[in-house]
Amino acid sequence: MPELVDNLADLTSQKDRDALELALVSTIKDLLVPTSVAIYRGVGDRDNQRWLTCARLGPGELVPSTDSAWVNIDTLPKLAEFPLRQQAIESQQVTEQIGQTTRTVFPLAWNQDAPGVLEVTTASPLPPESRNLIAGVLRLYRNFQSLLDYGERDTLTELLNRKTFDGAFMKATVEQHKASTAEQGERRHEAGTTSYWLAMIDIDHFKRVNDTYGHLIGDEVLLLLARLMRACFRFHDQLYRFGGEEFVVLMRCSGEAEAAHALERLRLSTAGHLFPQVGHITISIGFTEVRAGDTPSGAFERADKAVYHAKAHGRN
Repeated sequence: MPELVDNLADLTSQKDRDALELALVSTIKDLLVPTSVAIYRGVGDRDNQRWLTCARLGPGELVPSTDSAWVNIDTLPKLAEFPLRQQAIESQQVTEQIGQTTRTVFPLAWNQDAPGVLEVTTASPLPPESRNLIAGVLRLYRNFQSLLDYGERDTLTELLNRKTFDGAFMKATVEQHKASTAEQGERRHEAGTTSYWLAMIDIDHFKRVNDTYGHLIGDEVLLLLARLMRACFRFHDQLYRFGGEEFVVLMRCSGEAEAAHALERLRLSTAGHLFPQVGHITISIGFTEVRAGDTPSGAFERADKAVYHAKAHGRN
C-alpha cells in the first residue's frame, strides 16, 4: 500500500501532459512489473493516422522512451497495423491477445481525432485484481488530465492558452539545440535541416465584427477560426489563443518557405470560408524564426512588428 500511495502521489504531482504520461507508465511498471508498458496516441489526418509513442518502458529500461513531437509522421506505424489497439478504441473496452506473451490494451479517451491506448505486455494474462488496479489508476489519470486541460486550454476554442506558451517555447529551443549538436549524425542527415518558427495571427477588423453582430457572433468567429487552424496545421504544430482575436503558432519547418506556405494555407482558407452572418473575414500574419538563445519576448516582438507591417500594407 505505501508503494501505491507513493506512485499515485508522484502521478498527481505532474504539471504538464508529457510528464503525466511518463509518470503513468512508470507507475504501472512499478506496481505490476510487466514486460513492457506504453502509451500510444493516434496522430495525423483521418486517412493517414499513425501511432505516436507518448511513453514506453521496455524490459530493463529505467527511463521511458518517447517519439519526438516533431517526428516525420510517415515514419510512424499505421493504425491499421495494430488491430488490437483499434478494437480497444472502437469498443471502448479492454482488449487482450494471448500468445507467448499477453498484450492487454486499455482505451484512453483523448478525442475522436486523436485516439489513445495504454498497452501492457505480460508473461501471462493479467489477473482480475491487476486489471482493476490499472483501471483505478487510469480513472485518476483521466481526472488529473482533465484538470490539466482546464488550466492549459482556452475555454472557448480549446486551443492552448497563454500560460502554457513559455514552457513550450523553452522546450522547443532546447530540442532545437540538441538537434543542432547532432547535425553530423545519421538521423540529422536524414531529417534535413529544420528550425522553429513563431507566427502571430490577428483577425482584421475584429472589433467591427463585435460591434456590428455582437459578442456571441464574435465568439463563433473565433471558434471557427480555431477549427480552420486545426485543419491547416500538422498534429505537432502547437496552436494557441492568447486572448481577444490574437492567435499564435509554434511550429518546426525546414525553412522560411515551408513556414510561409503553411501560414499562407491558413490565410487562404480563412479568406475563402463563409462565416455565418458575418460572411468573409481576413487575417494578418507575422512570423519569425526562433533564434539561438531566443526568449519568448524577443521572438514575439519580431513577429508582432511583422503583423503591424501586414496591417499597414492592406491587411489579409
